[in-house]
Amino acid sequence: MRQIEEKQAWSSRLLFLMAAVGAAVGLGNLWRFPYTAGVSGGAAFVFVYLGAVVLVAIPFVMGELLIGRRGRMSPPGSFQKLAASASASPAWRWLGILNVTAVFIILSFYSVIAGWALAYVPKIATGVFTGASGEQVNAIYNALLASPVKLALWHGIFILVTLFIVAKGLQGGIERAVKFLMPALFFMLILLVIYAGVAGDMAKALDFLFQADFSKITSGVVLDAVGQAFFSVSVAMAILITYGSYLSKDVSIPGAAVIIAGADTLVALLAGLAIFPLVFANGLDPAAGPGLIFVTLPLAFGGMPGGALFGTMFFLLFIVSALTSSIAVMEPIVAWADEHRGMRRSVTTPIVGLLAWLLG
Repeated sequence: MRQIEEKQAWSSRLLFLMAAVGAAVGLGNLWRFPYTAGVSGGAAFVFVYLGAVVLVAIPFVMGELLIGRRGRMSPPGSFQKLAASASASPAWRWLGILNVTAVFIILSFYSVIAGWALAYVPKIATGVFTGASGEQVNAIYNALLASPVKLALWHGIFILVTLFIVAKGLQGGIERAVKFLMPALFFMLILLVIYAGVAGDMAKALDFLFQADFSKITSGVVLDAVGQAFFSVSVAMAILITYGSYLSKDVSIPGAAVIIAGADTLVALLAGLAIFPLVFANGLDPAAGPGLIFVTLPLAFGGMPGGALFGTMFFLLFIVSALTSSIAVMEPIVAWADEHRGMRRSVTTPIVGLLAWLLG
């Protein structure tokens, strides 16, 4: 096996951090965090989640970046190389193979959910949800889910954008993409929080997210919070091992881990502050589950001034966050094929994209 770092390395510490934060920021922040917080007691869940980020997620981020930087290979190669240097079993590489398998499965469903958001952009931008009733919004959502052709089309478009970026490599694709996508993501998110503060019930949202009733902390809430910390910060997915393999030795891994986890957590909390004020102002249910984004929020935007504009911005934000994560999810698979099979990136990427589309 050849080392992938012979060909690729981050251009700068800033671009590495932007890409790593982009990998962490995704559906876990804008889709899963709000609805999980909604069904798991609000502030009680947030309190445990923040503890899990500090005590569990940050050490894992440090460990994965260190494995990648010391191994200088894809996850299976890095595990095998470090195991050999420690005179440990070569079977450790199977942990890396499991990581790569996991991110492939994640890519296949990530792109499906992102495809839903793509389908919603023209609808909300053209005023389809303006003045719509709850029954009408539900019908639009159910009609989308009941159309395999539409789902496959939007899912496929998102996959194509992802593989176009990844096929261009680390500096020509991923770095160029995050230079634009990450500033755009934070800009849109801050605008949405401001809009929610003006048009929604921010006071009630702040109480919901930060006034903890510790009696609501159950074993289920703890499990959901720790799982959210893992999913949101993107540990145990091979991503940070791969990104770490392109990392120079002058970058502080503990410092990078704190920045990555901190920025990811900030985005999750800001997403809550962008969503829950609108939910409460319209008397809607914060515990709506997965349908919070695709049913509850369109209903809220449809009944508010400027809802079409800011609703469109929200779903564009959703798509951008999913895209920064999907390119990070695809990269470990492509890197492993390049290293293990000697397959060129231009060949591997379309194959991975097609297989992920089929599974999705």
